[in-house]
Amino acid sequence: MLAPAQRLRRRRDFTAAIRGGGRAGRGVLVVHLGRGAGTGTARVGLVVPKTVGGAVQRNLVKRRLRHLAREVLHRLPAGSDLVIRAEPGARDRSYPQLAADLDAAVDRVVRRGRSQRGTGPHGEDRR
Repeated sequence: MLAPAQRLRRRRDFTAAIRGGGRAGRGVLVVHLGRGAGTGTARVGLVVPKTVGGAVQRNLVKRRLRHLAREVLHRLPAGSDLVIRAEPGARDRSYPQLAADLDAAVDRVVRRGRSQRGTGPHGEDRR
């Protein structure tokens, strides 16, 4: 379970992360990484639409993604917001497949964010 300080809850926070940050997709997941409210703690929000399936399938996907998000939280820049959006095929993916999709998408969006900010892989300034 994610701690309350690690969860996105407000619509404006989801919107800010989606519109104001980087995006990467892998498999059945799309992740958006935006600058957070400056709390110092990275936060995560999930979007699992009805196209994924009925309530039972959506809740299963959400539980899996919540657990996986906890494992990638430490790789996110401090104070950032990550929105994970599941595509319709997510209900048919196994847990290891979802984990691989999320790992690849997070790695890509974090790497892109570093290159756009002008920092190297260890946070040093390249300018």
